[in-house]
Amino acid sequence: MSIRHVRDDALSHGAVEETVPGVRRILCNNPGAFTFRGTNTWIIGRGRVAVLDPGPVDEAHLAAILRAVEGETVTHILVSHTHRDHSPGVAALQAATGAPSLGFGRHVTPPEAGGEGGDHGFTPDILLPDGAVTEGDAWRVTALHTPGHCANHLCFALEHDGPAGILFSADHVMGWSTSVVSPPDGNMADYMASLGKLAARGDALYLPGHGPPVRDPMPYVASLAAHRMEREAKVLDAVRRHGPATPAALVPPVYGPELDPRLVPAAARSLLAHLVKLEGEGLAAQDGERWQGR
Repeated sequence: MSIRHVRDDALSHGAVEETVPGVRRILCNNPGAFTFRGTNTWIIGRGRVAVLDPGPVDEAHLAAILRAVEGETVTHILVSHTHRDHSPGVAALQAATGAPSLGFGRHVTPPEAGGEGGDHGFTPDILLPDGAVTEGDAWRVTALHTPGHCANHLCFALEHDGPAGILFSADHVMGWSTSVVSPPDGNMADYMASLGKLAARGDALYLPGHGPPVRDPMPYVASLAAHRMEREAKVLDAVRRHGPATPAALVPPVYGPELDPRLVPAAARSLLAHLVKLEGEGLAAQDGERWQGR
């Protein structure tokens, strides 16, 4: 199933956009193959505000955040997950504002176990389990544990006056691309379950960690789920046809020769996530670094 990605984003780096009433976005200048044009930092509320995902260590981005909240008080620093493009900026923002940090917990997978890309130095001051509510003077968010892209990943549901739900979807659902799911910290079975959890909510607007807002997100979420299941069917067919084989050897028959070479390592990691899921379902088996179908 084809996915209709949304990549039209005119926001300048360091500029401030009021995306919806009471929610502002600042775009960090850290573009890349996995960050699109950069990390979105969200400012929630007015006067006494929360900052969601300060981003990487970046002096220009910190200055942009502080300019945006000049004359206001930052009361909470929320963290969606501990990847290095989202949480390392917390320390400097805390030093400037004195606000506590809130998140699900430390990065789960240590570097020696394959936890690449993780911010292993961050520990939230306040832990937010699934369903935890955080509120300020004129805003209220509920933390939703949505593992898959990252084991400690949180989305945040925003209460507001309108009839439709608003969700800060972080890196679990983004309009510009599908999310990377890389074991062992990433888990495809968890990712699919978390997609189902979000689909059941029926929110009308997603504010992601990278890229522009996702409007009318329910059909998009359905297309993401269908795409993953189609990809999984291709993985199962490839491992049955070409196995025993490494995930890297299975990338061409699954993704095709037109895949951007920069994305091949990530594709192999995502393919591995499917294989781990299939192993749990009794449809694949691992022998060292090679996999075969059952």
